[in-house]
Amino acid sequence: MSETQSTQESELFEPWVKAFVPWTIEFKPMNLSSALGPLSPICHLTVDHLKGIEEHLISLDERDRYLRFGYPAKDVHIKNYVDGLHVERDRLLGIFNADHRLVAFAHLSLTRPEEFAPCAEFGVSVDSSMRGQGAGGRLFEYACLLARNSGVRMLFIHALSENTAMIKIAKKHGATLEREGSETECYVKLPLGDINSLMIEWSSQYMSQSKLKLQEQTQRFWGFLNQVQTHRQKL
Repeated sequence: MSETQSTQESELFEPWVKAFVPWTIEFKPMNLSSALGPLSPICHLTVDHLKGIEEHLISLDERDRYLRFGYPAKDVHIKNYVDGLHVERDRLLGIFNADHRLVAFAHLSLTRPEEFAPCAEFGVSVDSSMRGQGAGGRLFEYACLLARNSGVRMLFIHALSENTAMIKIAKKHGATLEREGSETECYVKLPLGDINSLMIEWSSQYMSQSKLKLQEQTQRFWGFLNQVQTHRQKL
């Protein structure tokens, strides 16, 4: 898409965007170091990770399931949700721990209604072992970056009003909040992607996948050594 086309598209969708966000929001782009993290980078998940996503969501307790899905989700509901994920269309993001277990998962659901500006919806869940370490905020920032690079102008978060952690993340990143009883809608106006946001996406994706493969190889290596040690003890 040329710069002229991008400008024309932005001007076309601007009135619709302003209808939801009536004032200008200061948007602070993500940097590469935040995407990679000091120890656990944000990884792009594929169809090979669907089982891990299901295991992560099922491991959530009743309270966390309720906050994530907005209702007391049972195992069957989670399995149906994972089966319905559009790996090719949406963006599935995750953070793994040292044992290569998925401990934080984010779903950036992309939509393209012709009569409205491009928009997307964000949802996230974090394992209790990762609470208070900024995993949810990092995933949200990275989702905003991916959304920008996909032409999204508005990011939505549908949360229960009692989900203070999610609402705090949204407010921290400049969201407009509309509370209706037990539910809160959060809207974040996004600038168009640029060469900087594209470079951060490409670089972080390459580096995170490389680190993830290294973790997998290391895990297999230690697993092999444990098998050797077990075999020696039997001799």
